[in-house]
Amino acid sequence: MKELNILETAQDVLKIEADSIMALIGRLDDNFAKMVDLLIDIKGKVILTGIGKSGIIARKISSTLASTGTPSFFMHPAEASHGDLGMIGHDDAIIVLSNSGNTKEIISILPSIKLIGAKIIGFSGNKNSQLYELSDYFFDVSVKKEACPFNIAPTASTTAQLAIGDALAVSLLKRRNFLEDDFARLHPGGSIGKKFLKVSDIMHKEKEIPLVKESALLNEAIIEMNSKRLGLTGVISSENFCLCGIIVDGDLRRALLDSAENIFNKPVKDIMTANPKTVVKDTLAVSALKKMEDLKITSLFVVESLDNPVPIGVIHIHDIVKAGISGY
Repeated sequence: MKELNILETAQDVLKIEADSIMALIGRLDDNFAKMVDLLIDIKGKVILTGIGKSGIIARKISSTLASTGTPSFFMHPAEASHGDLGMIGHDDAIIVLSNSGNTKEIISILPSIKLIGAKIIGFSGNKNSQLYELSDYFFDVSVKKEACPFNIAPTASTTAQLAIGDALAVSLLKRRNFLEDDFARLHPGGSIGKKFLKVSDIMHKEKEIPLVKESALLNEAIIEMNSKRLGLTGVISSENFCLCGIIVDGDLRRALLDSAENIFNKPVKDIMTANPKTVVKDTLAVSALKKMEDLKITSLFVVESLDNPVPIGVIHIHDIVKAGISGY
């Protein structure tokens, strides 16, 4: 019975918070669209502020904005009243989070922000508040009740703040035509950045590429494979230097097993696998990994283009794993 009560409690919390988010949908109107227009057009930054739990949500919204193309930072209201207001310019916009709309630390700095000339956007659950009066734009994030059984601890209210912040950030992202490449540029580290690594970022190139001409003998190919230590060599046309074949360790073993004669003086074109699988330099490394897994191979040559398959690099599955990239 105790376990059932715990599950019921958890279900009630999620229902209350889900209802709080759903209620926001009906409040989306021209006022919200004007907020987006304001933030798109401002020449300065978007500054978030709040205190307590609202401050934590403000930090998260600011981080989301910054990572999706809207320059933003968090300013603590207590620090603002002791000099940090100097970080605000008249070209900036301030998004203020306060459930009550009357938090003294916040209300005390709003007149100074108005004097600076920055625009103020208020997110609050109280239309009869000082924040409502002092805001240039206001969004009602009120909730019927908190998920807390005493209706005290900020739960549903902070969920509503976070949700409208995400709605604002994604709306701005789309208005800016913010693309995956832009996202990757702002997330060079961690799993997000790794997801957007291209083969050109981690491939072996220039003198590291194992290559022989199709006129070469197999012993030359073996020397090249041994010196470059990738377990393969590409074979290029003597005429246009395009990739026409590949020799891997497996090809050498099969050639030795299939022939009783000395194979080392054979031309590489008799041993190579023609028309090898390739990728272009802009291919995502994670896509190259999937291609290797599907084809059950361990390396791919990187070419300038499919129409002009001149090898400019080679990528080994170990390079991808070393870069911290995992499969789909």
